[in-house]
Amino acid sequence: MAPRPKTRDRIVQESLTLFNVQGERNVTTNHIAAHLGMSPGNLYYHFRNKQEIIAELFALYEAQVDDFLRLPEGREVTVEDKTFYLEALLAAMWQYRFLHRDLEHLLESDPELAARYRLFAQRCLDHAQLIYRGFVHAGILLMNDAQVEALTLNSWIIVTSWVRFLCTTRTESADLSEDMLRRGIYQVLALEGGYLAPEVQPAVRALYERLYVPLELVIPD
Repeated sequence: MAPRPKTRDRIVQESLTLFNVQGERNVTTNHIAAHLGMSPGNLYYHFRNKQEIIAELFALYEAQVDDFLRLPEGREVTVEDKTFYLEALLAAMWQYRFLHRDLEHLLESDPELAARYRLFAQRCLDHAQLIYRGFVHAGILLMNDAQVEALTLNSWIIVTSWVRFLCTTRTESADLSEDMLRRGIYQVLALEGGYLAPEVQPAVRALYERLYVPLELVIPD
């Protein structure tokens, strides 16, 4: 039998579930405590307030992204790596979708978190640019430095704003599915379409098909 998660870990994981489903603004520490069947005092023993829980969740998200958003060691990147990066990005966005949905509010509410996020964003942009340059060096993308820089920035804008865009298209902002986020990752891939080397286009076409979600399933009539 697997050991029961520690109380602190349970608070973090169940808070993540509540934030994702109900929206961070709609969840209080009292809601979290009631959901876990504990007293507010027991929760405050581990976290003084909701901001500390959010900071812990952001640290987990940050570590997850830092772990995969890097060039492979000792070899060039391949088309298969493109699949890995996009699927890992989708998984992180879905698992921590409340961060994307409520980002501006979260950063305005916590200056320390905002400072950490700025460093995280710059690191992501730096690493993503290195990865795109790796695809150029491997002959998969045919781009110059200025195009790589623009592609990196445009990809970041899509990734960080996609969930909020989805929320503007529906009455219930929590009514999101993983397929809706998958279409956002498809949009990132679509930015590269005009720069793909001819010889890799058949392989990348399969990735397009894997990520494509019809727009009518994403944006309701």
